[in-house]
Amino acid sequence: MAAADARQEKVRKYEEFVDRRLKPDLANAIAQRDKVFRQQKTFADLKRNIENLEKNGVTSMRSMINLGSEVYAQAEVPDTRHIFVDIGLGFHVEFTWQEALQFISVREARLARQIDEYTHLIASIKAQIKLVCEGIRELLQLPPEKELAPRNTW
Repeated sequence: MAAADARQEKVRKYEEFVDRRLKPDLANAIAQRDKVFRQQKTFADLKRNIENLEKNGVTSMRSMINLGSEVYAQAEVPDTRHIFVDIGLGFHVEFTWQEALQFISVREARLARQIDEYTHLIASIKAQIKLVCEGIRELLQLPPEKELAPRNTW
């Protein structure tokens, strides 16, 4: 009976570790990767807009600017050849189109590396969760789970 109680206590501790440590870590890593994906999309959109401005030779423009709380104002940009880019921490730098494109290329490469790092971290946490679940299964002396057969994707 004491062995069964000790086994149940181990199972409880493993389940608690998964629920209190691994699952929140996984959710946090996924949220951080999603944040980097959004940054990557913002820079890709900026790059596309700059390329369109260059291609069409736009040197001035009018636009609607969101002031916050869905309040908009018309804005006139007399010279679009210089733009301000948010470089982080609330700082904006004035760039020419070519300088902005160079900065965006460097930033996109860094964001791609961050996405890879978060993807590996997520895979590692998922593997840890699976390992702990396998340990719980062995403690409870349950039969091994059947591996799912690979599916044809074409």
